[in-house]
Amino acid sequence: MTYALLSIVFLLIAASVLAVALATARDRARLVRRWWGPVAVAAAAILVLTAVFDNLMIGAGFMTYDGARISGVRLGLVPLEDFAYPIAGLLLLPALWLLTRRRGSGS
Repeated sequence: MTYALLSIVFLLIAASVLAVALATARDRARLVRRWWGPVAVAAAAILVLTAVFDNLMIGAGFMTYDGARISGVRLGLVPLEDFAYPIAGLLLLPALWLLTRRRGSGS
């Protein structure tokens, strides 16, 4: 299995959970309006931190990748597939919050 295929699976699961969470939220329009800015800022921060620290860890030899299992597209030393996990987390965390919040809380 390639890292790209594994990344796609994680992204699809996270996106599906978010879709279910938004579909069941009565106040989804308000949530999307309120969340798009903070989520964009968090995405930028997470992607920059992933790029910096993954480059450092790969450069130090803490992580290695089988060249036959990656797409070959890299940002510095980091395979493009490495960015899927932080994005999946960024989708999954608000989804889980939505699914577990109390219905009468209004937040």
